[in-house]
Amino acid sequence: MKKLIAGVVLGVGLSMTAYGQGDPAAGEAQAAACAACHGPAGTAPIMDAYPKLSGLGETYLYNQLIAIRDGDRPIPEMIGQLDGKSDEDLSNLAAYFNAQEMPLGQADPELAELGAALYMGGNLASGVPACAACHNPQGKGNEPAGYPHLGGQTAGYLAKQLRDYRDASRGGYKSQIMVDIASRLTDDEIEALSSYISGLH
Repeated sequence: MKKLIAGVVLGVGLSMTAYGQGDPAAGEAQAAACAACHGPAGTAPIMDAYPKLSGLGETYLYNQLIAIRDGDRPIPEMIGQLDGKSDEDLSNLAAYFNAQEMPLGQADPELAELGAALYMGGNLASGVPACAACHNPQGKGNEPAGYPHLGGQTAGYLAKQLRDYRDASRGGYKSQIMVDIASRLTDDEIEALSSYISGLH
């Protein structure tokens, strides 16, 4: 099982092209509308269920924006928001948001032990690999592979994404690996992981 997961991770990582061509200044000029939901510079969403966009990784952000615009990752709140945006526009937006600092969240101390154990070591019994293997022990992600920076992300958003992956309702770029992993997570594990990652740095 470990070899299978490692092979999938390596294969996905090698099949992605690192992206880092955007112009942050040009992206800033287009990002004003995003603040209505994601807060100034994408750092303070108005709801816990919305993501922080700051510092997620330019490759990841670009691929997700493309997927949302093209309908491969449907998000009701984003309908129409990216209409008319070119690939270059989305590249510039990704570069701008990636250049911003991800503010830390606060983990629930009662969930920290389970969250840390899952994030750092996975769950051997259920076949869940360590999140740190792809997303870095400090939650900083893996930019060349397109794996997002997670540390500091809102717990509500993280939990929703893990549940969406688990029931295979989240589409988008290279999502299958997370569908496979999340399918093995319980509700309690999702809650603990999401809380722990929110305070991770």
